[in-house]
Amino acid sequence: MTPSTLHHSAPLGRPSSGGNASPPWRVAVVGGGPAGLMAAETLAAGGAQVDVFDAMPSVGRKFLLAGKGGLNLTHAEPRVAFQRRYGPQAERVAAWLEVLSPEGLRAWAQGLGIATFVGSSGKVFPAEMKAAPLLRAWLSRLRAAGVRFHQRHRWQAQSLAKRTPNQSGWTLSFETPQGPAQHQADALVLALGGGSWARLGSDGAWVAALQQAGVPVTPLAPSNCGFDIGWSAHLTERWAGTPLKNVRLACDGVDGEHFDRLGECVLTATGLEGQLVYAASRLLRERLAHEGQAPLSLDLLPHRSLAELHKALASGQGTRSMANHLKEKAGLSGAPANLLREGLSLDDWNRLSRDPGWLAARIKALPLLARAARPLDEAISSAGGVRLDALDQHLMVRNLPGLFCAGEMLDWDAPTGGYLLTASMASGRVAGEGVLAWCGASSNPAPTV
Repeated sequence: MTPSTLHHSAPLGRPSSGGNASPPWRVAVVGGGPAGLMAAETLAAGGAQVDVFDAMPSVGRKFLLAGKGGLNLTHAEPRVAFQRRYGPQAERVAAWLEVLSPEGLRAWAQGLGIATFVGSSGKVFPAEMKAAPLLRAWLSRLRAAGVRFHQRHRWQAQSLAKRTPNQSGWTLSFETPQGPAQHQADALVLALGGGSWARLGSDGAWVAALQQAGVPVTPLAPSNCGFDIGWSAHLTERWAGTPLKNVRLACDGVDGEHFDRLGECVLTATGLEGQLVYAASRLLRERLAHEGQAPLSLDLLPHRSLAELHKALASGQGTRSMANHLKEKAGLSGAPANLLREGLSLDDWNRLSRDPGWLAARIKALPLLARAARPLDEAISSAGGVRLDALDQHLMVRNLPGLFCAGEMLDWDAPTGGYLLTASMASGRVAGEGVLAWCGASSNPAPTV
């Protein structure tokens, strides 16, 4: 079948170094998540003709699902602490945040008519707590600015490998319900997402094609994910799904970085997940990659000191069962109390009743061993992606001029709490401004907020 052509255009040429173009420069944005939409907004504001392509029936699907329980837009903590959340890529991401800061993101939302507030934890939410009103207002603004949307258009990424470095313009091929289609553009922004939540469009299918085209890509890996530990059948059958509240998780990374934080996690059928575990996921994942396992510990009673616990437990168990002894003397019961038995032989378990010092130490630092991260598609986000050293400061691929990348498909990582969304949208703004500068489509790029 002969591919249809979405838009016919004059022959493409190498963009000039400056000045306005007539007709406007044509830019294709592939991927309709937050990064792609922010790039599209920036480009349209700069005078470009923008077409957004997405494989799904509608754009922003992961954005909507992430905001189903309350859209965490960004975080209000001080900038230095905020930037540290990006780990090894903190310096590079900090440059994006200079273009679109957390404060600027709130101002941007306000410009859409969406008021925000800071929660008790410092997380920033829309006043209505929902993602849908913000997305509707955003899409309305984009359409009014002339951005054209093409749903159910799956980009055929393998065509990148056929493009020569000195080739001008881009001929993009798509699979659509109506058959193959093509589109021509002067510049291309890829915002294809990572590899988590494939059912919403982020399936990582682009990785092999970009690698074949000579773009360095770090393999995708699960981030903000749960980890398998391997519980006994008794613990799994009785306590899977139980939250562990007010516990402290500690672990070390391969480079000596130490994690120690109070929070909440969930005991699953295979291990642990939840916000506290997600926050430690980068260190645990890196340790697993280097050593095949990742030690961690849980303080089950962080509000009580080791000495205090030792004294309480040393008062004697008497005729009480261990379960009643722990409940009466330590206030420990249910899933946390049952965790103490995991990995112990019967002799060691019996020793706990005779050695209150050992019992207290185990409560304060229960040793666990993460054996594997949960599968990528279960993760909230993914690490890995297009290596940042393969991109210039405007997020253009160095060996493929005119190709820009943004969002979660880049090789950076962050915990949940608004950090992922902020950096994704900031990278979209950076890529959009980069295209404008490269094309010379506007002498006045979109303003920084």
